[in-house]
Amino acid sequence: MDIIVKYIDELLEKSTPEAPMWNIEKIKQGLKSKWNYIDGCMIKAVLQMYAISKDEKYLKFADDFIDYRVFEDGTIDGYNVGEKNIDNVNAGKTLFELYDLTGKEKYRKAIDLVYSQIEIMPRCKSGNFWHKDIYPNQVWLDGMYMGQPFYLEYETRFNNRKNYDDIFSQFKFVIENMKNPLNGLYYHAIDTSKQMFWCDKVTGLSQNIWLRAIGWYSMALLDTIDKADPDCKDTQLLKDTFTDLMEAMLKYQDESGMWYQVVNYGKLEPNYLETSGSSIMAYALLKGVRLGYLPESYREYGVKAFNGVCDKYLSEDENGEMHLGGICLVAGLGGKQMRSGTFDYYMSEPVVKDDAKGVGPFLLAYTEMLRLNK
Repeated sequence: MDIIVKYIDELLEKSTPEAPMWNIEKIKQGLKSKWNYIDGCMIKAVLQMYAISKDEKYLKFADDFIDYRVFEDGTIDGYNVGEKNIDNVNAGKTLFELYDLTGKEKYRKAIDLVYSQIEIMPRCKSGNFWHKDIYPNQVWLDGMYMGQPFYLEYETRFNNRKNYDDIFSQFKFVIENMKNPLNGLYYHAIDTSKQMFWCDKVTGLSQNIWLRAIGWYSMALLDTIDKADPDCKDTQLLKDTFTDLMEAMLKYQDESGMWYQVVNYGKLEPNYLETSGSSIMAYALLKGVRLGYLPESYREYGVKAFNGVCDKYLSEDENGEMHLGGICLVAGLGGKQMRSGTFDYYMSEPVVKDDAKGVGPFLLAYTEMLRLNK
């Protein structure tokens, strides 16, 4: 386990708020990092490292990183509410934790700012948020993770649970419309207007089951249950959905412990074992068992997944620096790139090292492993 701490510490030491080592997309574009979901994933994981280790350096790093972005009046550098992009809500989750840990009033104000985006998000006829203003009428599994846990935590803490029904009905839509009844897995996205070139004209669904999207959705379920009022009866639906999804995914776990980029295509060339989604699955299984939603016997599958990622993709280079490989940089549908959602499309996206979409979940899974060893 020491090599994992070495890896994490190396990444943090080399990172600043403007140029975090793990934001490979920005590095490739030669741009400074702004408020974004990728940094949000990473800082959330760093805060979990602090929660379990109580090592102040993790809290200091997370606080310095977010503090740099958030001004005293609660406005956030590089964040535009009017962009109506659900991805941008994700980093808001770090604000709750940092507010509790530091008491900085500006974090409380920034939480309200992020919530103001929830209030203006455009919606499908079903009531679900659009994924982004530029992706009208589309619900993506990724977006469920980016938005709903923040929304629910705000409702629980600051809004007297007024909009619980809205949140649970958005999940209900996904459960009823985006699940493949034959294998229990979920499609990456749905266009409720059935207009987009990538969707099935009858169902509106995209064609494939992308591993990281399933991962985001697993965490959306888990983290929403986690932040809900314990007396809330509606969480039972999410618990049942989560356990069903874990059961379905275990049928596709490779002997290595990992999962494939397009989950149900297995070893079909050039499909590959992918780090970010496999790390999320390790985290989801381990946390699900710890919270009592999954049977104890599932723990070994989570441990196997985590060890599988380490064995295959965590390695030292010739300079003695650690790297985590096998991370799909990005995948989506439509947009300027005209992403089609075919198997070949998911194979065409770059595979990179050390990107936070892999490192963040890997780190979260590692914190669950640490809890286990305690």
